[in-house]
Order: sequence, then C-alpha cells, then structure tokens
Amino acid sequence: MLTLLLALMAASTIAPVLLRTIGRSAFAILALVPLAGFIWVVKLFVDGVFSDGGEVLSTFVWMPSTNLNLEFRLDALAGLFSLIILGVGALVLLYCWGYFDSNPRRLAKFGYELSAFATAMYGLVISDNFLLMYVFWELTSILSYMLVSYYGERATSRRAAMQALMVTTMGGLAMLVGINLLGFKAGIWRMSEVPQIADIENTPAISAAIVLMMLGALTKSAQAPWHFWLPGAMAAPTPVSAYLHSAAMVKAGIYLVARLAPDLSAVNTWHLVVLSTGGFTMLLGGWMALKQRDLKLVLAYGTVSQLGFIITVIGVGSREAAMAGLAITFAHSMFKAALFMIVGAIDHTTGTRDIHELSGLGKKQPWLTSLAVISAASMAGIPPLFGFVAKEAALDAILHEELLTGMPGRITLVVLVVGSILTMAYSLYFLFGAFASKREHNREPSEAVLGMHRVGPKLWLSPAVLTAGTVAFGIVPAVLSRPINEYLNVRFPDVDGSQLALWHGFNIPLALSGVIITAGAIMFWQRDLVEKAQFDRPALGSANELWDNILHTLHRWSLKLTASTQRGSLAINLAVIFFVLMVVPLAALILGSSNNIRMIVWDNVWQGLIVIIMAGMAFFATLQRNRLSGVVMVGLTGYCLAMIFVLHGAPDLALTQALVETIVMVVFMLVLRKMPTEVEPRNDDNRVRAWLSIGTGVSVVTVAMTAMSARVAEPISKTMPELAYEIGHGRNTVNVLLVDLRAADTFGEITVLVIAATGVASLIFGTGRFDPSSRRPTLQTTKARWLASGVNDETAQNRSLMVEVVTRLLFPSMMLLSAYFFFSGHNAPGGGFAGGLVAALALTLRYLAGGRKEIEATLPVHPGKVLGVGILLSASAAIVPMFFGYAPLTTDYATFTLPLIGEFDVPSALIFDAGVYVIVVGLIMHVLASMGAHLDREEDTRKQRARDRAVELQEKNRRRRRWQERERKLRFSERAAVANSGSSISKGTED
Repeated sequence: MLTLLLALMAASTIAPVLLRTIGRSAFAILALVPLAGFIWVVKLFVDGVFSDGGEVLSTFVWMPSTNLNLEFRLDALAGLFSLIILGVGALVLLYCWGYFDSNPRRLAKFGYELSAFATAMYGLVISDNFLLMYVFWELTSILSYMLVSYYGERATSRRAAMQALMVTTMGGLAMLVGINLLGFKAGIWRMSEVPQIADIENTPAISAAIVLMMLGALTKSAQAPWHFWLPGAMAAPTPVSAYLHSAAMVKAGIYLVARLAPDLSAVNTWHLVVLSTGGFTMLLGGWMALKQRDLKLVLAYGTVSQLGFIITVIGVGSREAAMAGLAITFAHSMFKAALFMIVGAIDHTTGTRDIHELSGLGKKQPWLTSLAVISAASMAGIPPLFGFVAKEAALDAILHEELLTGMPGRITLVVLVVGSILTMAYSLYFLFGAFASKREHNREPSEAVLGMHRVGPKLWLSPAVLTAGTVAFGIVPAVLSRPINEYLNVRFPDVDGSQLALWHGFNIPLALSGVIITAGAIMFWQRDLVEKAQFDRPALGSANELWDNILHTLHRWSLKLTASTQRGSLAINLAVIFFVLMVVPLAALILGSSNNIRMIVWDNVWQGLIVIIMAGMAFFATLQRNRLSGVVMVGLTGYCLAMIFVLHGAPDLALTQALVETIVMVVFMLVLRKMPTEVEPRNDDNRVRAWLSIGTGVSVVTVAMTAMSARVAEPISKTMPELAYEIGHGRNTVNVLLVDLRAADTFGEITVLVIAATGVASLIFGTGRFDPSSRRPTLQTTKARWLASGVNDETAQNRSLMVEVVTRLLFPSMMLLSAYFFFSGHNAPGGGFAGGLVAALALTLRYLAGGRKEIEATLPVHPGKVLGVGILLSASAAIVPMFFGYAPLTTDYATFTLPLIGEFDVPSALIFDAGVYVIVVGLIMHVLASMGAHLDREEDTRKQRARDRAVELQEKNRRRRRWQERERKLRFSERAAVANSGSSISKGTED
C-alpha cells in the first residue's frame, strides 16, 4: 500500500524530467505506475484479501497527543475507489500522449501535477485518520487549481481555477471544523472508529458535525448551490476534465458519503442534508445540460446531475442503496471519462466543440461515433450496458428502501425517475449535437468536419477500453458485484444481500426504465418545445453570478473596513490596539469571577529604586522633542529591566535583555539618520493619549496581578531545572527550554526572524539586488591598517583613530566571548541567541568604525545565505531524529573527556542552537546591509551627484564667462574698427 503511494510520488517527481527529455511519449511511461497499482489492487480482490473484513494497515506514530498519527488503511471500499483512481488515471495519462501535439515547457509541469493528483487521491482514500485525509483532501484542491489554470494566459482559465479553489477550499475548511467537532465531542479521529460510536443520535454536536463535514463533501462533488465551479473548470485541458471532474476529484465527496452513510444515516440531519441536496442537484444539472452549445459543457452539467444521483442513492445508508450507489459510481467513471476523451478527440481534430459548427461527424468518423453511442447509451441507462444495470439497481433499492418509508421514499423515487428522463434527453442531445448531420448544413459535413485531422489510436484507445468495460460489466455484472459485496458483507453483516444482474424479470424497476427511455426520447424529439420552456435567465438565478456578487460585496466591505481602520496613521492604529487591550481584559474580569489580588511591592529596596528610574525615564521620554534623547531614555528602561532580572536571579534573561537593548539602540540610530532631529510639536490635545496610556497600564497590571493571584497549582517552573537536566542534559534551564523542551516554539520564532529580516531588506532595497559589492575575501595589497577595508575613500580618511584602535582590540575579544556564550550556554548563562547577539554587536562595531565597505570586507557573504544556513541547521536538528524513529527535535548527547578539562557532555541540541546563532548574525547583517550600507551607498551617490552637479555648474559658468569674454572682445574689436574707419575718412577729407 505505502509502496504504491511512494511509487506514485516518485512518478510525479520524475515526470517533468521525462517529459523534457523524451517528449510526450513519457506519458505512456508514467501511466505504467498507476496501471501496476490497478493490477495489484485487482489481485487483492481476486485473492480474497478483503473478504471477511480483511484490510491492509500501516501506522506511523507521530504527535499522538494531537491525533496526527499517520494511519493508512486499505479495505474493500478504499480498494474499490482505488480501482477508479488508478485505472482511469492510467488511461488518462496514456490519452495525454495523443492529445497534446507539442511539448511546451508547461507540459512538464502539467505531467507532474496530473501524476501528483493521482497520488493525492490515492492517499485520500487509504487514509484512516480524519486529519490525514483532510491533508490529501486539500492537496487535491490545490492540484486541481493548478491543472485548471493550465492555460494561464486566458482570463477564463484563471477565473475558473480560482473559483474551483475557493469553493472547494471553503468546503474543506468547514469539513475540518466538523472533523474536530466529531473528534473532541465523540472522541472519533479515525474512520474505522465511526461504526463504534454508541448511541450516535445522542452524541454531542453530531448534527453540527454532519452538516459541516457534508459541506466539504458536497462542495467537492459539485452539489447545488456549489455546482457552478465544475462547468467553469471545463476551461482546463480535456484530460483534466476526463480525470478530475468525472472520475477522481468529484468522487472524493462521494467516497466520504459512502464511508459515513451507513453509520451517520441514523441521525435525522443526515438524510435532510444529503437527499435534498443530491436530488435537487440531479434535476438542476440535467435541465441545464439541455441548454448548452459546448459539448464539454453538456457533459459537465450532466456530470453535476449524475453526481447528484450518486449522492442521493449512496447517501441513503442501507446495503442495497450502497450496492446501487457504488455501481453507479463505477458506471459513471467509465462512460463519462470515455465521453470526455471523445469530446477531446473531436476538439483536437476539428478545432471546435460547438454543436452548431459540427455536422456530419458520424459519417466521417464511424468508429469514434460508435464509442460515443455506447458510452452515451450507458449514461442514459440503455440495456445491456452497465449504466442500465446500475440505474435499475438504484430504482429497485429506493423503491423497497425501509429507511425511506412513506413520502420521503416516494419523493426520492420521483426525483430519480425525472432526473433519469433528463439524462436520457441530454444523452441524445449530446449525440445529435456531436455526430448528426444538421439541416442547416443540408446534411453535409460542416467545414470543421471536412478539415479535421485523423483521429489516431492514441486518442481513441483509452475511451475504447472504458467503453469495452461498460459493455463487459453490463453483460456480466457479477464480475464487479463480487468485490462490491466483499465490502457490503463486512459493513452490513446482518443483512442478506443481492447481486447486480442484467435481468431481474418483469418488475416495477424495469417498467420505470421503459418510462424513462420513452419519456427522454420524446423530450429530445420535442427539443424545440423544451427550448421554449427554458428561460433566458435561470428561474432560480445564476449561482455563478451569485458567487461573483458575494465576492464583490465582501471585497467592497473589506475595502470599507480597511479604509476605516487602516488610515496610515501609526498613532490611530496603536490607539485601537491599546484601547482593546485596556477594555477587553478588564471587561472579562468584571463579568467573570473575581479573585483576591495579592501583590508584593518589592523584595528589596533596589528593585523599587530601579522601577522609579524606569518610570521616570519613560515619563521624560514623552516630553522630549529631540528624537535621539527620547531613544536613549527608552533604552535606559530596557537596561533597568535587565537589572530587575539580575536582582531576581535570572542572569541569562538579563544578559539577553542587555544585548537586545543594545542592538535595538543601534537599529534606532541607523533609522534616525534619515529622520529630522526634532519632533514637530503637535497642536492637538495630548490628554486623550495620556489617559489611554494610564488606562492601558492599569489594565495590564490588574490583569497580571489577577492572573498571578489565580494560581492554585504548584508552578511547573519549580520542576523545570530537574527536567532540563534529565531530558536536555543541561543546567541552564532557559537555554534548554529554548533548544529542547520548547524547541518547536523557538523554531517558529526564528522562522519569523528570517521572514522579518527579508522583509526589512525588501522594504529598503525595493526591486534592487541584495548582493554585497564584494563576494569573497581578497588579499590586501596596501599597507596593513587597523581595519580591513581600503583607505582610498572619504570614509576611511575621516575615521577616528581612537575608534579604530578600540574596534581592533575589542572585535577579537567579542568574537571569543560570542563563542564562549554559544558553547557554555547549555549549562551557564549564554546560548546561541546570546552568542549570536554578541557576534552581531562585534560586526556592528566594525561597521560603525569603518562604514559599509568595512562590513562587506569583514564578512563578504550574502545575508540571505547566512539566514538560509541557519534555518537548515535548525531544521536538520528537527528532521534527523525522525530517521532514527524518534519524535522531531528529540535531543541526544555524547560524553567526551579532554585533558585538563575533564569529562563533558555535548548535546545534539547544539546543532539547533548553532542555527539560532547563525540566524541572529544573518538578521543583523541584513539590517546593517539595508538600513546601514544601502543607505550609506545612497548617501554617497547623492553626494557624488551633488559634486557632479557642482562641477557641471562650474564648467557651465566657466563656459559662460569665456563666451562673455569673447563677446566683450568682439564688441571692442568692432568699436575699434569703427573708430579706425572714422579716422581714415576724416583724414581723407582733410587731404
């Protein structure tokens, strides 16, 4: 069972490689894996593995406290649905070989997604744990979204994919709530435990659980009013329609109904939800199918109708109804997948699926027409095909159903008969639209048919196999009746069962079949009259439009809500947060039970003195107009808090607090460089802010005192040191908590740090690159200096010699202290976080001393790579223990002995701590690279541009002066010439 699951995973993994290397023929190779799985499941039925309740089980214990064990179970029902998933999946993959003419890059992705979908569906039906089943359930929704959006350049494909994802995911989330209700109220977390529920009708919250779980099943199986996503999903390539939307994905809801119906049908809510929804969907889908012009849409709405039929029958919950429902499920998978593939062949060879553009195809393609006629006849319930056998079994089961005595049974029977009449009508409508010679074309083939390509065996082989199965199972239904009874004999051991048969004699179901066929034929014959009876707009409204209106309304409301709450004002946002923090806890205390508040002001006078200093600094910080002074005062409150930790005997917390406060001060200084020095005075009244601050402080203190006073049990902190030593092999309780006992929390927190660091860098860099200017260390060719970066720049020339000397002396010491904190943190104050902070401060010191080039020369590594290495180190500490059969983040240790040092322990949590260390360093590198070096680079660029503009201005002035000088000289020459000429004239006159 698990081998097959892993083989399917492997096939989907190598699918892109195969498709890119050997082309479309890789689909045939991929089809071999589900084909082998199909043969294996058939062999299990032939060998009688599932008879007498046999099953294949596999369980892996993982987080049992949260009911997340990996529990797989392949019984007869899961085996039946596996036959559909694997058999049709293999044929669809083979069909893809002929359907796609070329091998674009996205086809490799398509091959992976289609194979992965088969894997997810198989994993869904073999999952015994409800929560594990839900994981596969949502995977099918995601993969369906990716497959439907294959033609992503088309707006219709994008819209259909998003619509299918949102509808099925909404139902899936509702189902998850129902699963948790069933688990927490009834203690049922496995499907195999559902039959063990005693007095199910009186189980707490069982009705709510049924409604919520069925919401997931009904949305997945496209039941009204959530049916509209399935016709929209026809925008996907035809192999997707043939597999996901006729044989696989939509059968997930049917599988869940079939699994739960025998037990939950005892609750009145079950039949009210399932039968009403299924019956209405059958009628709605059949009526809508008669209005369509696109062949795929005719089949799509027919699929909606048939799914309603199956849900109605299989949801009854009795043995005979289950037999008929499973038979219809198999029949539908065969004839509907075959019909979709035939439509795909028509579209592939003619270039159209429009009924009005097709004429004469029956004469042009007799073989394809024969396959379509047989499959459509099975869909309509024509003997001797398997569709007739299944439909007659359903009519007989509902006619004699004891669970539906009286009016419910009669109404259900009428609905099935009317729905089957519609099925007969749209089956004939489909055949006429696809293959008949229309009058408007003078009974001659249309241009699309005349110009069609040849339909090769790659296109007709898969539907031919399914059609042959429809005929074979119709003539010899006992072949399929036996494996179905292997499930029913175990599920209904006290009920005598019947067999599927082609002939039961002359009885009421046979008469009803005759009525259905005749009435459906008449309805098709009078299709013009039926068309007049249909409204241009649906009588009940368009579910598609309703969905769009709901989304539009929610979008409009969200915009209004966002506009009213997110005004871009930090002051308003903080005011709302603090107001809620002030009101909600106090309201809960006032409305709830009160406790005696016990408070000790201080243990010694030093604590009171430090608190007074903290309060004073916080108060005076609000009065400061200078930003730097305000930051310094706020920072002093943090250092005072570190002193409080020291006085309480928590040196580890004090060390971390002091280091964090120092880093925060540096970050503030980097930010303040781009802000005005003084805070602009506000003209509005600050009393509202003051009272809000006072109210928030009083609320927090009151809630904290109440919470501490409400403790009645001995705090677990008293046993933490002992647990830290016994489990984590360390004497520093805080560090052991972070890297061992509560390492999962720490892993989440460091992940947030990585995201925050990347976000900060993205905000600063924008669309630019994060890469530093230098990629690797280089040897210095100039004279050695106190710092590593070059000397031929303005920053180096303006350095302080004293700062350089101090940095050169402190940097090695700080790095050594960082290593000490890291290695000693498991038993003494320190740890990866504290050591990383010290290393980060050392790097910050070099940046402050030498500028951006100094930090790049000191550690010329991309900060993102540093963060990635840190995450990988911490993740390895979580994953590696699982390979040895332990829970994630399980810690082990080794004992070593060194001369002069003696015996010491090295825990494996050191690897996790190393990841924390590296992430802290990478975080500060990102901060220094973005808010430090990048802003420095922008400032240097700005200065250079100013210098360039100044030089340009000087050059322009110089050119202007030269031009003015030339003009002046020219005017002087002209005046001199004029004067000379005047002198010559005067002299001539005198002469």
